Amino acid sequence: MNEKSHFWKFFRAGGFDQVKLESAADLARLDQLDQKLWVALACPTRGLELDTQTLQLIDTDGNGRIRVPEVIAAAKWATSLLKNPDQLLSGSSSLSLGAINDTTSEGKAIVDGARQILAGLGKKDATELTLDDVVATEKTFVTTNFDGDGVIPPEAAGDDATKGVLADIIACEGSETDGGKPGVDLKKLNAFFADAQAYSDYWKTIEGEKTIMPLGAATAAASVAVKAVAAKVNDFFARCRLAAFDERALPALNRQAWDYMALTEKDLSASASEFSNFPLARIAPGKALPLIEGVNPAWAGALAELKNSAVKPFFGDKDSLTEAEWTLLQDKLAPFDKQSATATGLSVEKLGLKRVREILAGNFKQDIAGLIDKDVAVGPQANALRLARYNRDLYTLCLNFVNFRTFYTRKEPAVFQAGRLYMDQRSCDLCLTVADPAKHAALAGLAGAYLAYLDCTRRPTGEKQSIVAVFSQGDEGNLMVGRNGVFYDRAGNDYDATITQIISNPISVRQAFWSPYKKLVRFIESQVAKRVAAAKTAATAGLQSAVTTPASGGATPTKIDTGTLAAIGLVLTTLLSALSLIFSKLFGLPAWEIPLAILLIFLAISAPSVIMAWFKLRMRNLGPILDANGWAVNARAKLSVPFGASLTQTATLPPGSQRDLRDPYAHKSRVVETVVAIVLIIIVGLGLAWYFGGLDRQLPQKMRSTTVLGTNAPAYTPPTNTIPAHVGTNAPAGK
Repeated sequence: MNEKSHFWKFFRAGGFDQVKLESAADLARLDQLDQKLWVALACPTRGLELDTQTLQLIDTDGNGRIRVPEVIAAAKWATSLLKNPDQLLSGSSSLSLGAINDTTSEGKAIVDGARQILAGLGKKDATELTLDDVVATEKTFVTTNFDGDGVIPPEAAGDDATKGVLADIIACEGSETDGGKPGVDLKKLNAFFADAQAYSDYWKTIEGEKTIMPLGAATAAASVAVKAVAAKVNDFFARCRLAAFDERALPALNRQAWDYMALTEKDLSASASEFSNFPLARIAPGKALPLIEGVNPAWAGALAELKNSAVKPFFGDKDSLTEAEWTLLQDKLAPFDKQSATATGLSVEKLGLKRVREILAGNFKQDIAGLIDKDVAVGPQANALRLARYNRDLYTLCLNFVNFRTFYTRKEPAVFQAGRLYMDQRSCDLCLTVADPAKHAALAGLAGAYLAYLDCTRRPTGEKQSIVAVFSQGDEGNLMVGRNGVFYDRAGNDYDATITQIISNPISVRQAFWSPYKKLVRFIESQVAKRVAAAKTAATAGLQSAVTTPASGGATPTKIDTGTLAAIGLVLTTLLSALSLIFSKLFGLPAWEIPLAILLIFLAISAPSVIMAWFKLRMRNLGPILDANGWAVNARAKLSVPFGASLTQTATLPPGSQRDLRDPYAHKSRVVETVVAIVLIIIVGLGLAWYFGGLDRQLPQKMRSTTVLGTNAPAYTPPTNTIPAHVGTNAPAGK
């Protein structure tokens, strides 16, 4: 297939499109896939359930992180060396020698290297390289520090002198990475010795000039020693001059006591770097700089070098240096420093001319070149081991890096899933190892998921690790710091797990619905507990007072405060009014509307919590959890409600199980108490509703509260203007 005409297929999971990797052609052309479509841009080489050695081989720059270009390079290399690259998709733990593409020079060398490995293991006639063979051979590579990459670390040298030269080369020219360790390749070796020779030759032309090189070949070392401490020495003498000007500045010049208090609260390093910015020594007017005793520990080594390389050759074996001597010392070395600016091979200047010539006088270049050749000679064997590892692990990495197919299909755990946690009748499958829980929580909290951080200890071995678990089903009511569970890692090893920190977020919509009522119950319980505790304290105090206070003529009755009575009356009146209003409105509805009204009340109470939880659950994102572990997730990998439910399983009885619902130790009285309380509430509510006329429309005329009140009231007869009979009969007609 033409590389320019490769077509990609995508699938949707986690709320975004992910590329399908269905063939070796897809792997070989990953360089054509836009990085914006990759699910991850980087991942760590440690803390994953994938062979660390394989990940370190892919991490060619040795920075502890795998990035997109490194995955592309590994995929192109592996697919080019197999006759049928599609075998990478099987993830086999053995590599057949016949499967290697020996039509190329590199492929043929790898076949030869594989045969050498098998012969060295006593398996000359074997036709495949297994992972056991790989591991056994890699142990030899580790002990010899030869792995075929042409880079030699100092540890590969057989003597201390050569190790020292390798360290000097790294200090001057920089290093290449050899299995995560700094090393030297042929290019850096040649560059170093070219600079060393040029530097030595330059100074040969002027080393007889006493004004430029007053100490001969040792002048360079003296200059390096002076430059290393020049800024701090100048600072010391400037402070001493300021102290001589005004002694009131002396305490501040020597640092205040609280500067030292901050240091005492932590463990100090052996290099004492924590106070390297403090003065070189105690400040005093006109004081000379001590070189051995009473100096800042962070600068003790540099001052000792200054004494041996510069002060002693010029002024003799002195243990201190005056400001005048320091100025003179700089003046004596100034011509050399000026001349050094025009020197060649300056990369080796830090070693000093004497050390450079010692290295050139030895046979170090040839010895190190021989080590590099020896390392290169095992290159075909190293490549055979690398190809065997890629044959097993490369496709798995791609399914957890280029896309998250492994995670979202749930057929097997993803490489970042560390195991399974059992706690509170639940099992959590999304568990990740964390190095620093506090640092991890600062970013992972943005994921919107319910996170529990746990310390895990394996009792038989004492092995410890920290994990974070995502709870996405059930309820949070029984999860708390200090709660214990059991964690099983991917190898099946069990750990005692204890919650140390919780980041609370909604777990499910069902939990959110009941959350307001549970909070109300907890509030009531806490208030009751406080009242009971206060009453108990008051009762105890009263008893103690009765015992310790002499009896008087008679007990003085406690007077009830009228204000208290008024407050109690107001509370009761308000409560009764509220209840009567609710019941009057409720029972004023037609009978068929009452259940709907009750349902609406429940929904009105739970709706805010449910709506908020729904929005948060929609925003739940895997990215921050992985990013806090060193990943660079390039997509918004959502943990939807259905998918989240699959990551946490709740306890269910097996199909066909029989249940005996009789519990001899159940709180039987609780049911009776609950029923009685409900009945009493209903009776009181109905009574209040009847009293205030809320039930009149549903009751017969005789049972209505207004009718009953009317029959019990005294009859009322309105007044009349009737004139007595005797008055009316005697009255004149017409009047």
